Amino acid sequence: MKYISFLLLWVLCFSCIGKNDRSPYPTTGFIERFDPALDAIISPDATVEIIATGLDWSEGPLWIDNRKMLLFSDVPRDTVFKWTEAKGMEFYLTPSGYTDTIKRGGEIGSNGLLLDRDGNLVLCQCGNRQMAVMNASLDHPKPDYRSLADRYDGKRFSSPNDAVYNRKAELFFTDPPYGLVSKDDSDPEKEIPFNGVFKLATDGSIKLLIDSLSRPNGLAFFPGEKELLVANSDPAIPNWYLFDIRGDSLANPRIFYSAAGYDPSWKGLPDGLKIDRQGNVFASGPGGVYIFNTFGKKLGLIRLEEAASNCALSGDEKTLFITNDMNILRIKMRD
Repeated sequence: MKYISFLLLWVLCFSCIGKNDRSPYPTTGFIERFDPALDAIISPDATVEIIATGLDWSEGPLWIDNRKMLLFSDVPRDTVFKWTEAKGMEFYLTPSGYTDTIKRGGEIGSNGLLLDRDGNLVLCQCGNRQMAVMNASLDHPKPDYRSLADRYDGKRFSSPNDAVYNRKAELFFTDPPYGLVSKDDSDPEKEIPFNGVFKLATDGSIKLLIDSLSRPNGLAFFPGEKELLVANSDPAIPNWYLFDIRGDSLANPRIFYSAAGYDPSWKGLPDGLKIDRQGNVFASGPGGVYIFNTFGKKLGLIRLEEAASNCALSGDEKTLFITNDMNILRIKMRD
């Protein structure tokens, strides 16, 4: 029934599009410009297109350039969908985050998605409480997974949320409590007493990098991989933090940007983010997606009515994809 419902929403959404519209997709939101430097990143005539809709809560967008395919999680549905220009949105993989037969509550599906150096799909599995790799090719997906990391110091992770590989093939990931049934630190199933940022080393060992953030979420390296940016999805502390990477630890923590005092009517919190090859940051946060330069100056804000959870860049970094609650958005930023 859910499949039928989102197809009906899709048809209704597109039935109102005029034949003479510039884009075959409806548009939403707008782009606020705070600095002329944004024009070199997103052209003044760029629009925000809705390329897919009807999801429960979209997350973890991953653009796979050699297949011109976008993958993304629908966390409550425990499903990964794919989108292509030719066929639109299609089912890709289910279950994506929880493979046990015992029914449980909470948001059990996959969240962040990424590729390892061999091109295998790696998933942040909320329900299984682990980082896992799919034991199947991208072209023939199946829900067969191998755990990469499920415990620290003998205790189960809460719900790995977002992740990124460095050039050494070390996997950095965050572990907030959102995938637990109560979604908070009071959950009786929570085993690790803090919400950490971890690293899976190439020898299989798990390193705790920091345990000081209340709700670590999205993360990304700046060019050169000497600094790591981490979002804190806490309405009381809505900050992005910058850390120096020093071996198996993160040092010199400082606020990259704070959204404290944001309009309470705006939906969303610091969440998933991406950094381009020039060091520009695209970060989901209160009210939409923020664009910062490498020094933390806010250049613009893609204002959205619904909460943005994460974003992804195309291979040439000219297109931005955004997971926006029930919608998947695309911005052709420049030619």
